[in-house]
Amino acid sequence: MFLPHFKIVMLLPLFFQQRIHIVEGTYLCGVCSKTFKNKHSLKVHQRVHTGERPYCCDVCNKTFIRKSSLKVHLRIHTGECPYCCDVCNKTFRQLVQLTLHQRLHTGDRPFPCSVCNKTFSSTSGLKAHQVVHTEERPYHCDVCNKTFKQLKILKAHQLVHTGERPYCCNMCNKTYKDSGSLKVHQYIHTGEHPYRCGVCNRTFSSSGYLKVHQRLHTGESPYCCDVCNKIFRKLERLKLHQRVHTGERPFPCSVCDKTFSSTSGLKAHQVVHTEERPYHCDVCNKTYRVTGSLKVRQRVHTGELPYCCSAYNKIYRDTGSPKVHQYIHTGEHPYRCEVCNRTFSDTGSLKVHQYIHNGERLYHCDVCNRTFHSTSNLKEHQLSHTGVRPYSCEVCYKTFRFQGSLKVHQLVHTGEHQ
Repeated sequence: MFLPHFKIVMLLPLFFQQRIHIVEGTYLCGVCSKTFKNKHSLKVHQRVHTGERPYCCDVCNKTFIRKSSLKVHLRIHTGECPYCCDVCNKTFRQLVQLTLHQRLHTGDRPFPCSVCNKTFSSTSGLKAHQVVHTEERPYHCDVCNKTFKQLKILKAHQLVHTGERPYCCNMCNKTYKDSGSLKVHQYIHTGEHPYRCGVCNRTFSSSGYLKVHQRLHTGESPYCCDVCNKIFRKLERLKLHQRVHTGERPFPCSVCDKTFSSTSGLKAHQVVHTEERPYHCDVCNKTYRVTGSLKVRQRVHTGELPYCCSAYNKIYRDTGSPKVHQYIHTGEHPYRCEVCNRTFSDTGSLKVHQYIHNGERLYHCDVCNRTFHSTSNLKEHQLSHTGVRPYSCEVCYKTFRFQGSLKVHQLVHTGEHQ
């Protein structure tokens, strides 16, 4: 005797009743209520809850929930990359990696943020961005209690405390705290620059470098000093600038204990303790301790003046000169003497001034052995031995040893001083 259909349903366990009443042909997870099209997919999914990982790599013993995941993982050991980009021929282990990469060439960003309409090439990028619109910072460091919006940022931060650098370049053995930094570094070896500026076509090894570069075209300077309101395109430039106000100099020289506000300043200083001058000019054979000084020197021979003041279109050989020159227009003197509080527009002038307080006179005349605080004072003094008077009045052609003397003299012709 056959029972009516509804009575059969009532006799089944509750779990199977639920499965029947969802949608015919679907399978329901009893833990999280997620549905699947077939029994095998449900079985694989349930391993998320049970912790079962039945597929193991014979090389490194890493385990996986799915057989397909193990297959993809094994390509790390074999080096197999079966998916190739038809534009740049870069190869990938997974099809999804190739699809994501191809969006660099097509510019496709199919995932928009519902709040600000910013678009992204991947759902993970969109998800990471969306936390910007919330104040929630659910992840915190157990060591310093600093909080973070994303788990991956917390994990990267924790390496600061452990000193661990788990990602290693297989070509030069340089190590990094995160996979992104390693990936960008490896472009040094491959020469790859996959990110292109749509305005000037300049290419970059990372999207971060491209984003900062694009601010040259847009004029955007999103980082502002809360002391003097000076703005910067890069966060690291702001942090370095803020040390002018705080006086922080966290990088000490291991030889003389002199301190610096940046690692680049420390590195440039350390060559003072060696006689090594490995960089030499091919034209005049003058040698230098750092490449930056050599490049500036070479512009003396080429006549190149690549840096320009936006106010008067005055041009310069090096980046520092227009920056210092612009302080004439702004009146800014960001460098302060800790002894007398006198301020200066550049570090060189501050350094020369500080010799007054410490009595140091490093520069001496080869003729009379008189010593001076700065090279400019020494050069002016040496004119007294040579008789050279390099400054000439354009009105009466009278000559002077010092530019200051010429300026005082010119007042006679202007009528400002009789």
